[in-house]
Amino acid sequence: MAGDAVIVAGFGFRATATADSLADALSRSGGRGRVAVLATAEGKANAHAFRTFAQALSLPVEDVDATTLARQETRTRSQASLTARGVGSVAEASALAVAGPGARLLAPRVVSADGLAACALAEGDRA
Repeated sequence: MAGDAVIVAGFGFRATATADSLADALSRSGGRGRVAVLATAEGKANAHAFRTFAQALSLPVEDVDATTLARQETRTRSQASLTARGVGSVAEASALAVAGPGARLLAPRVVSADGLAACALAEGDRA
């Protein structure tokens, strides 16, 4: 329902990430069981591993365009994210963008044990 606070898990990940990489990042973020929506950068939402992961959790996926990503203020800065997407953290920016205006990060991004995926949680009132 619009206006209700939701938690969005934003993800950044390498092309070689697996569904297990994504699940590990979510688990390390503390978001398992609390998240209502998964988010990532436009073009990454259709990655096989991401779709498999989302289907296993029965959660909707939203992708975020480059302009919207770039407008988000992130707490952390990854050189890989800066180079690829022009934003400090794809995970943080995706979560904030999808959580809506005034969203706040619950914690900065965390990285999976294999280093292939990052997850950040944001809470907001989705419009």
